[in-house]
Parts: sequence; structure tokens; C-alpha cells
Amino acid sequence: MTEPVITTLLDTDLYKYTMMQTVLHQYPAAEVEYRFRCRTPDVDFSACMADISRELDHLCTLQLTDDELGYLAGLDYLKPDFIHFLRLFRLDRRFVQLDCIDGRLELTLRGPWLHTILFEVPLLAIISEVYCRHHYSSPDWHRAREKLQQKIALAADAPASFHFTDFGTRRRFSRHWHEEVVTRLAQALPVQFTGTSNLDLARRLGLSPVGTMAHEFLQAFQALGPRLIDSQKAALDAWVREYRGRLGIALTDVVGMDAFLHDFDLYFAKLFDGLRHDSGDPIRWTEKALAHYRRMKIDPHSKTLVYSDSLTMRRALEIHERFKNDCAMAFGIGTHLTNDVTEPAPLNMVIKMTRCNGQAVAKLSDSPGKTMCEDAGYLAYLSRVFGVQLSAVNQS
Repeated sequence: MTEPVITTLLDTDLYKYTMMQTVLHQYPAAEVEYRFRCRTPDVDFSACMADISRELDHLCTLQLTDDELGYLAGLDYLKPDFIHFLRLFRLDRRFVQLDCIDGRLELTLRGPWLHTILFEVPLLAIISEVYCRHHYSSPDWHRAREKLQQKIALAADAPASFHFTDFGTRRRFSRHWHEEVVTRLAQALPVQFTGTSNLDLARRLGLSPVGTMAHEFLQAFQALGPRLIDSQKAALDAWVREYRGRLGIALTDVVGMDAFLHDFDLYFAKLFDGLRHDSGDPIRWTEKALAHYRRMKIDPHSKTLVYSDSLTMRRALEIHERFKNDCAMAFGIGTHLTNDVTEPAPLNMVIKMTRCNGQAVAKLSDSPGKTMCEDAGYLAYLSRVFGVQLSAVNQS
């Protein structure tokens, strides 16, 4: 019998746990909805559904072990009451609606935010690996390892100031390939490779776990905050209250970089260690970020800009070369590392929060095609409030 895709609740990204702790302490009663979307056209999941359902059932049997809880307790920003909560935690299958209509995978999560937040990453990893099993049963591993070695060679020639981490859990080819990639990167690039977002790999391989917040955190405050126009400020304030200066990288593209910088005033600019880019042109984004810090008389060299939008190793190196003298930088590289195994390209798929406390929420991405909202009226209202041109935002 095939080994399960997910064998531990640590096989996920760190920021799911950091957000989850904040939800426990500040919004434990919040109710949310997430939806799955495959952006790759004409994908037929029919043959995969039985296996995906079985994997989901197995995922909902998992609990953290004492050793795993001890590892989490050793991360000094995770608090004892959260660790005690996790000791009892299991994912609940009742919060997941899974179906296949004309080959299209339909997946919706509904329930308490606190009890659904950990579904996203392992579910995407399950869908990706099951799909790869069905469609690429005999990959060319020799070629895959050659391509990985080429990426290692590129990074090895980079300056010591070039640092990147693994962000590849969601859309990886398989769990075993993910571990092989991260192991080889850690061995070959002890200076440039600085960690992984995957908690299980960080724990077992002795690497630094990396992550802060995701889009869903700022999206939720569109419903939880006092006013929509103040939702980003409310989310950043909640993060500061929870982590008191730790985990200080703010995500900028929930309603676009321009609207974010309008809210990211001197107070937040001094409190947060830096910013993360996840959509839009990274060059223009960087120029805006640098100009913003300079206007506030903050030395950009004291801040870190993190890049994580569909990066390749070569693209990350190009961005680093362009701005290496202007600020500190870090790069999170995902699918390019963990699913560069077959042709055509891996599936482009997401699970995004679409509602919080019964109200629509959305992300007005800086990249056309990334916005995901089923309520056109709310999307228009959100764009008006934040001064974002809706014509530039395409639903996907």
C-alpha cells in the first residue's frame, strides 16, 4: 500500500502555526470559509478523487507527538497555552466539502478559523502529490537531479549576501522529493540556503523554520476590523500585540502595494523588520519600498525585503544583483525547487479564504489573475475603499 502523503501535522508551513496562535488568543470564535481553485486550465481530477479523499481521511487522524510538541515549545514565540491546545488538536473532516464535477475538483472548507487554518497546506500537498502519482508515474529522476544541481551551482556562485529558503510544500512533486531537495540544498549551500518554511523538515534536518503571516490573516480583518479602510492597520496591530517585535515581516499585497504603504506609517515601519513581496513586478515593488523607507528617514539597510512570488533561482539572483547594495534581501523559492520534475509545468492551484464571519473577503492582488472572490459587489466596494482600479484585477 502507498505510504500516506502527510504523516505529521508539522508537514506544513510555519506561518500556519504563527497565525493559528494569534487566532487562539484574539479571535477564537471567528468563522471562515476557504475555497480551492486550480488556475491551470483543463485539468481533470476524476481519477484522483478516491485517493485524495482517502488521504484527507488519514490527515484527520493525525495528532502531534510529544517530541513534535517539544520542538514547537522550543520556538520561543510560541506560547505554553498554545502548545497545550495543540496537544489535543486534530483536524475535523466535517469541515471539508470535497467533490468532483465534470473533472473539476470542488473543495470548500467551512468552520471555526481556529479549527480550519491548518487544512490548507497539507491539502494542497495531497492534491499535488496524488495528481503527480496518477499522471507521472515514471519521472526521469536523473534529469530532475541534474536540474537541481544546476540551481545549486547558480547559487554557489552568488555573493555571500544572497540568501534563500525553501517555500515549496504546497505544490511539491512528492514528500520524498521535497526532503531530498532540502537535504541537498542544506549540504551544498550552507551559507546561501538559510532554512525552510516546512516545520517537519526543519525539525528533522536541524534547519531554521521560516515564516510569519499569510494573505488570509490580513484578509480576515476585512471582517474582523472596526472599519474596512482600517483593516490592514488592525491586522498589523494584532500581529504586534501577539509577537511584540518578533516575526516582523509584513505582507504587502492584500489590497496592493500602494494601499499598503499608505497604511504602513512610521509606527509600523519602525516596528516591523521588513516587507514581503508576493505579486506584481518585484523591481517596481522594491523601488516603492525603498522610497517609502527613505521618506520616513529609515535606512533601508536596516530592513529586510523578502521575495516569494513564483521565483526561479535565476530570477532571485537577478533581483539580488539589482538591489544588493540598497537593503538586506531574502528569497523564498517554492515550486521551482520542489516540483521541477516533469513537463508540462506543475499545477497552479491555491486554497484561499473567501469569507470571514459570513462576510466576503478578498485579495486585490498586484498580479492580474490572482484575485479570488465570488462576490462581485464586495470586490467593487473593496476596490473603491482602497482606491484600487478594479479593471486591473482579474478574478481567477
